[in-house]
Amino acid sequence: MEKKIAVIPGDGTGPEVVAEGIKVLNAAAGKFGFKLNYTYFNYGGENYLKTGIILPDNATEELKKFDAIFLGAIGHPDVKPGILEKGILLRLRFELDQYINLRPIKLYPGVETPLKDKGPEHIDYVVVRENTGDLYTGAGGFTLKGTPNETAIQTSIYTRFQVDRCLRYAFEYTRKRNKKKTLALCGKTNVLTFVYDLWERAFHEMGEKEYPDIKREYYNVDATCMWMVKNPEWFDVIVTGNMFGDIITDLGAITQGGMGIAAGGNINPNGVSMFEPIGGSAPKYTGKNIINPLASIAAAAMMLEHLGENKAAEAIENAVIYMTSNKMKSQNAGKMGYSTTEIGDMVVERIVK
Repeated sequence: MEKKIAVIPGDGTGPEVVAEGIKVLNAAAGKFGFKLNYTYFNYGGENYLKTGIILPDNATEELKKFDAIFLGAIGHPDVKPGILEKGILLRLRFELDQYINLRPIKLYPGVETPLKDKGPEHIDYVVVRENTGDLYTGAGGFTLKGTPNETAIQTSIYTRFQVDRCLRYAFEYTRKRNKKKTLALCGKTNVLTFVYDLWERAFHEMGEKEYPDIKREYYNVDATCMWMVKNPEWFDVIVTGNMFGDIITDLGAITQGGMGIAAGGNINPNGVSMFEPIGGSAPKYTGKNIINPLASIAAAAMMLEHLGENKAAEAIENAVIYMTSNKMKSQNAGKMGYSTTEIGDMVVERIVK
């Protein structure tokens, strides 16, 4: 059965890593006997600078027609920070109701981590970040802006509905992952006594009633950050709110070798989901063919797994592991030992063989 994929190459090095991801997707599709049909959308900084349009009014309705979205990167040095992020990324997450941000924190063999005496056997867990609430809803504003008495307010907002559906996804994911069968809630109940009181009550109520086979743990966010560095092997699945999730997933990315290897998904379990490399658009490397495409390739594998093509997804991940274990000198741009396109070609070769 043919699967329809919306492709947003985006800005900077986004189109370069997307091209390698598509190359690998096509190889996997050919190997495992399914078809992918791509439609490209030019959303991003260049289009905004040319047309003044951040995202067309009909964008989300168009994207709902696809099985998944494959994203490169959004971010342009000539566009003020926040315009593209809010106007494209947050808008798509909210309007497509991609209420889960799924971030595997997995150290591949051969990849260096800044954590002393830690290896792939220690760093292999997943963060489930709620993706549509919290401080990101935009509730708040200014009074007396530009005066000595200026006041800025930004409010964290969660409904029980939002919390419950995120927690249910996390419990189900922990059960399906079937490793330590431990779900940890990352919060801040000792200070944020309203929002994370709601999260903690919902967490334990759902766990006791519906998931007695899943062990539950609770960590304050500051302790979570400490243990992600000191004892990453403790974790199986972490579930948390939008703001804390944004922070701890970047911490997790550096422990798994950096943005060049980290991938993630913005998930709507009942709609269209979007998959992307975690690193930004890296404009200083644009056109140099030296950026690491493995994060985009790993995102492609996540997308295929989400679409039910598990064997193809596993083959891509195994090819990535082969590259990090046997071929690449570094994960950093310009130090990999191969060009962007050469790495894509070698991943394809490994999949085909």
